[in-house]
Amino acid sequence: MADLKIFPSRTALAEAAADEFLSICELAIQRQGWCRLLLAGGSTPRSLYALLASRNRSWSGWPRLQVCWGDERCVPPDHAESNYRMAYESLLAHVPVSSQHIFPMPGELLPALGSARYEETLRILFDGQDLPDFDLALLGVGEDGHVASLFPGSLALDEARRWVVDVPHDQPPPPLVPRLSVTLPVLNAARHVLFLVSGETKAPILERVFLAQHENSNLLPAQRVRPSSGFLTWMVDAAAGKFLS
Repeated sequence: MADLKIFPSRTALAEAAADEFLSICELAIQRQGWCRLLLAGGSTPRSLYALLASRNRSWSGWPRLQVCWGDERCVPPDHAESNYRMAYESLLAHVPVSSQHIFPMPGELLPALGSARYEETLRILFDGQDLPDFDLALLGVGEDGHVASLFPGSLALDEARRWVVDVPHDQPPPPLVPRLSVTLPVLNAARHVLFLVSGETKAPILERVFLAQHENSNLLPAQRVRPSSGFLTWMVDAAAGKFLS
């Protein structure tokens, strides 16, 4: 069952999300000595990352984070559309996370090679595990209901064996470049999945996610994120959640 939290403004959402982020990380560090993250791209996570960067000196757990990504555009890491670049410039450049604990998706490689290379990286990081149990997976949701780079109708949605896939992308939303994405089994193995959603343009899709009835074969990608034994939290601002309250 998803936990839905609606906040009065985008600023209030970012503040609450920063508190939630640090709380989840702290619990993981207390439990095992480290916290493994899947970061997301997008404007709402950017606001969160900037706020977290401003809290740099008030939290001591940064060196114990291990940072991965849920998806990436197939562009070089210094490209304006790179999810890695966005997270680095807004957060990672400002906090003491070791460069050895940052694992960007290789968007600069050919897509098939990049997905295989990143899956190898994750399998080394989660040595011997059937699936990677990330302590926190951050996600947004597109206006079409996609998550990470798993789009409606994509064959990647039915991938059950691989951890990372390359995804062709020639339909909106832009940029129209191939993507790399973790798969649904990886997302659903996370200990905590945290969706962050803001803005009135997301209200219709959230209404569909939470209120529309679908057969299992017609579920939106966002509706297929159902952690098998972890927590699922949706944090949205009032504009995005206007049909839900």
